[in-house]
Amino acid sequence: MQTRRSGFSTIVVGGLVVGVGLFSYNQATPETTTTTVLAAVATTSSTALSTTTTTTRPPPPTTRTTTLPPKGWLTIHGTGDVNLDTSSLPSLARNGHAWAWSGLDGLFLTDDLTIVNLECAPSALGVAVPKAFTFRCEVDALPVMRMAGVEAANLANNHSMDYGEEAMLDGRSNLMANGIAPVGAGANIAEAYAPALFAINGWRVAVLGFGGVVPNSGWLAEEDDPGMATGDDTETMAAAVAAASEIADLVIVTVHWGFELELAPRAEDIESARAMIEAGADAIFGHHPHRMQPFEVFEGRPVAWSLGNFVWQANSVAGATSGVARVVVSPDGEVTGCLIPAYIESPGHPVLTGEPTCAAPS
Repeated sequence: MQTRRSGFSTIVVGGLVVGVGLFSYNQATPETTTTTVLAAVATTSSTALSTTTTTTRPPPPTTRTTTLPPKGWLTIHGTGDVNLDTSSLPSLARNGHAWAWSGLDGLFLTDDLTIVNLECAPSALGVAVPKAFTFRCEVDALPVMRMAGVEAANLANNHSMDYGEEAMLDGRSNLMANGIAPVGAGANIAEAYAPALFAINGWRVAVLGFGGVVPNSGWLAEEDDPGMATGDDTETMAAAVAAASEIADLVIVTVHWGFELELAPRAEDIESARAMIEAGADAIFGHHPHRMQPFEVFEGRPVAWSLGNFVWQANSVAGATSGVARVVVSPDGEVTGCLIPAYIESPGHPVLTGEPTCAAPS
């Protein structure tokens, strides 16, 4: 049995005061487990987002309790694009929202953490902004997604604000109300860059979301304006990772980047990945091209350059070819990974088509 607690503290990234969302799990075993509540507070002379600012690292985190259970094995999964809009996927209206997750054999219920890229506005508020494609998640799909085992959702993408800032902020609240941690977007620059922190099996895991596919500059969060965290500014992304690594044992990045239909990562995204890994990222889950790109060990860490579509339309063989990235962490901190093949057999219905080649001991 698990219990959840949430709270917030602050860190500083590149001159920015950044909030930290804490989503903690107290696991039933061992019985003596206590949850550490992290806090790190620093001051800054500037709150403007700039690529020329010097990264200010927070002081070492303080804790209200000092006892964590011994570190155990961790299994973390990441997916590409998830769309829960029934107007785009009528199959979800016909078959129910559980249809989206029914082909996975309970995969996300047997792991420790699952992260998706939620490419729709999870709110009933707002009106569609003028763009070619707009997606609105059904709010009643969120508890079903959580029951399927999803714990975190990236909102730093080109659809989370399809119905405006109000819908994005309401959607963020709706996710939290259903026990899903939103990352990559928020009410201001601090909230957009805030990692979600999970305390699981003796580990403190930070999840960060970034988005390099921006319809226009107004979608980017500013000091006092809602929006998303950039996925185009390598220095800022690396600074956010470095700050998160100060208060977490592991940092997982989910990032919307690249060009549609391309089969290989862009040179600039490779450099961003290198910088984030050097700053402390332990795994990177990429998405946006609507095509699968290589899953590989890059600079010693597992990187899925693009996980393609997941809960999405099945318009072509290439577009329906999918997968789930798996990251396995051993108690001594060794990080490995592999790709679990999947295929979107019908619109909105991904199905696993192969076995993982990496796994924690049973």
